[in-house]
Amino acid sequence: MRIGLQVAASSDPHDVVPRIEQAEADGFSTVWTAGRFDALTQLALAASRTEQIELGTAVVVTYQRHPTALAQQALTVQAACAGRHVLGLGVGHRFSVEGMQGFPWRPIRHMREYLGCLVPLLAGEAVTFGGDEFSLTGYRSPLGGAVEAPPVLIAALGPQMLRLAGQAADGTIIFLAGPRYLREVAVPTIVEAAASAGRPAPRIVAGVPVCATKRDPAIVRDAIAPSLAGYELRPSYRRILDLDRSPRTADVAMVGSADAVREALTAYAALGVTDFLASTAGEPDEQQKTYELLAEVARFGN
Repeated sequence: MRIGLQVAASSDPHDVVPRIEQAEADGFSTVWTAGRFDALTQLALAASRTEQIELGTAVVVTYQRHPTALAQQALTVQAACAGRHVLGLGVGHRFSVEGMQGFPWRPIRHMREYLGCLVPLLAGEAVTFGGDEFSLTGYRSPLGGAVEAPPVLIAALGPQMLRLAGQAADGTIIFLAGPRYLREVAVPTIVEAAASAGRPAPRIVAGVPVCATKRDPAIVRDAIAPSLAGYELRPSYRRILDLDRSPRTADVAMVGSADAVREALTAYAALGVTDFLASTAGEPDEQQKTYELLAEVARFGN
């Protein structure tokens, strides 16, 4: 199982570059960007300053970009980093898409049509597509065929989107998925869908906040719970927390001693997770110790 790190610029998009450089030096397999600043632009800034680490988005919200625009932008990043880009997509959330942007909330139909346009555009094909959400007639991306297509992963928090990820994408990104949900729902659903569609085994990227600590894990969970509580109010996350039988977001966080965190990472790998997406949590000193532990596992394994 590869170990990747979630990074995001805070007040300056250039802030992310030294963090990605450091992650590469420390042995992480992948860095994943999102946040207030555009995820793909952050990766483009880091592309010329890195050589080996994969540069992934977790995630680009599809409703904010037409597939023709995203194909050109993703291929630009892919060219800039010499083929190390991983394009993670997601539909976002209903309160933003429908309530704030005015789009009808049809996430499965939207993502199916989006992939129907985007994937062949990334492959350099001239695309003719007629759907309810998108319509193209003989459109080819300006970079189509000149740059190898990046892998496409989609954020999938429920069975329908997981099946679509297996059938039409290269895998999935799942944030805040506890072990029970992964074992009973996510992993078997996407693996079955990929096999039925005759596709290769999917890449399964799963992540939760991590805190390696000497404190009582219950105390740490209570401390980090307020910063994670917003997820519990979003229906898509609430559903997977319920399926995992986890009342709070903090309950799926990976919290415990260094040995306990190592054991938990081993358990995720055993479930079929191919990539762990780590975000550090806790007090600043705990976050630093957690980072060091994750870097060690990334370099040498458990």
